Amino acid sequence: MRTALTDLTGVRHPIVQTGMGWVSGPRLVTATARAGALGILASATMSPDQLRSAVREVRSRTDAPFGVNLRADAGDARERVRIIVEEGVRVASFALAPSKELIAELKDAGVVVVPSVGARRHAEKVAAWGADAVIVQGGEGGGHTGNVATTVLLPQVVDAVDIPVIAAGGFHDGRGLVAALAYGAAGVAMGTRFLLTSDSTVPDAVKARYLAATVKDITLTTAVDGLPHRMLRTEMVAELEGAGRLRSLYHALRRASGFRRLSGLSRLGMVRDGRALRHGKELTWSQVLLAANTPMLLKASMVDGRTDLGIMASGQVAALIEDLPSVAELVARVMAEAERTLTVLGAESSRAANSSPSGD
Repeated sequence: MRTALTDLTGVRHPIVQTGMGWVSGPRLVTATARAGALGILASATMSPDQLRSAVREVRSRTDAPFGVNLRADAGDARERVRIIVEEGVRVASFALAPSKELIAELKDAGVVVVPSVGARRHAEKVAAWGADAVIVQGGEGGGHTGNVATTVLLPQVVDAVDIPVIAAGGFHDGRGLVAALAYGAAGVAMGTRFLLTSDSTVPDAVKARYLAATVKDITLTTAVDGLPHRMLRTEMVAELEGAGRLRSLYHALRRASGFRRLSGLSRLGMVRDGRALRHGKELTWSQVLLAANTPMLLKASMVDGRTDLGIMASGQVAALIEDLPSVAELVARVMAEAERTLTVLGAESSRAANSSPSGD
């Protein structure tokens, strides 16, 4: 299935595996690239040296295109961009809109730039700055997200920009891919669906928690860092929602210490990064610190398997997912279902045309 996304990135299928912290490592990205989709390494939970090592590991396992996701507001963003350029990574995606200068630097090096946005005006801005494509996530998506549904946001952005638009938020199968294409998208991006595969390194007990989730178990909360965050309702989420300011600050300081040791960030650097995530909102100091060390809350679940101590970012589609296929099986299944859906739609259109009185 050839689209503007496959032409732009060189992948075989118009499917993107999003960059999920502690989840989108070399194993998952390699499996995705081999399956013909676009795998994205999540660099926010890696040091620069770990990022370079991860890129080389994927490169040693496959010649297929893949990308790296990074935070444009991180203090070492330019160092990470330099690694991407030096290592010949095909695609750079951003969780927040990168600056015009950063986009130009990557494009001059031949890197495809694909920011993620949650509003039409943000898509218009990065398109004007030279972004090659844009991922548009509706409110159904996991992690930090907005409150506008994909079915409302996606057509707005498609109509507003002249670059390929990749739909995210609420996709997990071939029917969704066809629906996104019908809206004018060039493909879909999926996070939760790739997390729930046998190639994902997330502990089995954590995957089981996702598979058991119903729609009511997936919540949108601001208790973690003051920003809308979609995740499974876990013990930690309940604790944060019920905690007062002092208790929240105590827990934030404890976890900040652990993340600082892992990341090598200074205390000042953590506060700076936390404040950068505020997006103009008034946050308490505990929320600023939690914003900076949210990766530790994710690590507790996604790496250590401690769902009682961590958070579990999740799209609403988790309530529809019931199995753990390999990435190769998943991608093949999505594409086969998309082809069947298109065939059925074509047949129904032909029958309707042939049965009309005028024959047209």
